[in-house]
Amino acid sequence: MRFKRHMELEHGLRQIDIAPLIDMIFQLLIFFMLTSSFVIQPGIKVNLPKAVTSEIIKIENIEIVISGENVIYLNGKVLNTQELKSFLKQVSKADKPVLIKADRHASLGRVVEIWDICRDLGITHINIATNQE
Repeated sequence: MRFKRHMELEHGLRQIDIAPLIDMIFQLLIFFMLTSSFVIQPGIKVNLPKAVTSEIIKIENIEIVISGENVIYLNGKVLNTQELKSFLKQVSKADKPVLIKADRHASLGRVVEIWDICRDLGITHINIATNQE
């Protein structure tokens, strides 16, 4: 008994047309480029000062951000000094370190004020964020 499958292979297409394959690849590429969502991390734009002797801290910190306009942020929320003081009073019992991320153009007086609040509440581990040169 002779099968037709062998005959089709012998007399079938001699070369493969790859134009439809290339078209499908380009369509998939365009589809994924248009439907992918780019993750933009929300946050406050802070230009950190540069320091030669900076170290990388791997401990989870409480981050206080001071913008260039001297606005205090905690977890993306604007706080005044009284609200910050009451929050830090609760945190001082947990003995977590505090990281102050101050913009390069923020006033030194605001940084020292927050540092002084932390020291007054008994927080001993206070760090200032910098960029390495």
